Amino acid sequence: MPYPRGTKNQGVSEAAVDYPAAMSAAASGQHEYLSLLGLRSFDTASLLKRLDEGLSFAAFERLKRRLKVSSQELADAALITQRTLARRKKAGRMQPDESDRLVRLARVFSRAIELFEGDSEGAQEWMMRPNRAFGEVSPFEMVKTDVGAREVENLIGRIEHGVIS
Repeated sequence: MPYPRGTKNQGVSEAAVDYPAAMSAAASGQHEYLSLLGLRSFDTASLLKRLDEGLSFAAFERLKRRLKVSSQELADAALITQRTLARRKKAGRMQPDESDRLVRLARVFSRAIELFEGDSEGAQEWMMRPNRAFGEVSPFEMVKTDVGAREVENLIGRIEHGVIS
């Protein structure tokens, strides 16, 4: 369902949200990982609207803190140049395509947290460590593309099911 560009935000908000609390509170939602970006609404319609509007720059900052990476590292993973990042910071808002890539990073990181049974430190370390399954490329590097993100999610699924990779 497309949303007109420039429409006002109605009921979709961003705030500092605690990930474990959001996971239990969002039983009816499908996108609990959005709490990593500070979003409070987890349903698909709200996500699509938020992506169309572009996430706030604060969402970038929140994800950076959760992943424990530098602005440069997160910008690189989201394929955002430093000049563009400076413009987004000044404007206070990301573009829809950049927002989509940040959501992808949050989704995969959330799956890693689930793999590590809520241990975000362990998940973060795993995301940053080169992985033999990806030719010694880290899952964090793989998530730069949708294909790479799917491969990381597939690996997580295989690990969860005890399939040697």
